[in-house]
Amino acid sequence: MSDLPPDPLQRLLAVMAWLRHPVHGCPWDLKQDFASIAPYTLEEAYEVADAIQRGDRADLREELGDLLLQVVYHARMAEEEGAFDFKDVAQAIADKMVKRHPHVFGDTTVEGDEHQSGVWEQIKAVERSARQAAKGSDGNNPGPASVLDGVAIALPALARAEKLQKRAARVGFDWGAAGPVIDKIEEEIGELRVEVAAQASRERLQDEVGDVLFAVANLARHLKIDPEAALRATNAKFERRFRHIENRLQADNRSPEAATLEEMEALWQEAKAAEAER
Repeated sequence: MSDLPPDPLQRLLAVMAWLRHPVHGCPWDLKQDFASIAPYTLEEAYEVADAIQRGDRADLREELGDLLLQVVYHARMAEEEGAFDFKDVAQAIADKMVKRHPHVFGDTTVEGDEHQSGVWEQIKAVERSARQAAKGSDGNNPGPASVLDGVAIALPALARAEKLQKRAARVGFDWGAAGPVIDKIEEEIGELRVEVAAQASRERLQDEVGDVLFAVANLARHLKIDPEAALRATNAKFERRFRHIENRLQADNRSPEAATLEEMEALWQEAKAAEAER
């Protein structure tokens, strides 16, 4: 296909349509459906976040393109089904942004970003209720509405924990400060210690570890810290320090397998001290 339109977005839409062409398309692309593409969509979103964290703008441009391709891919498959197309997706999100920013596109006044966030959440709550009512009127019988409706199951577990807690907090189910949350973490760790000492089943241990992680996510929320970002930063810190261990051992023609835990711990502390001096 040589007559692709010059406009970049229209060109991308045409490329996707050609890839999905039933006669001339790519066999792999033709085999895909929403479920098979969804994991790639999640992966590309994470790669965007990774490029941002690394401050690599060239990589960010490429990763945003990969993520945009995922949107185009899903929209194309929906168009083939007669459900909606890319224009519908763009129209819907534009309309949503206008509706959720009455202080920008209307005559509503907000006092600072926190007030605006509250207005945003109120509008979203009304939208969720409307969707719930529409499902009920279609005979789908979704059950009674909940403040927890709409928190995506596919979110990373820590991020979903934080969102569930925020929703519950809106109706008063929350501690007023971080102190009681720290107490709760200590309580959960105590319960975990009991189960470990009793050599409890894997299911019991998993349950108690989950309680600890949920409580830690709650603490992060109270401290206004993104738990996913905090854990990503700690992962990067662990990687830096462990690579230091490997490099120092390699300089002596040794491997981590040949070193003792005490030796590796000493090198870990060396890396930690070096970071503190920067």
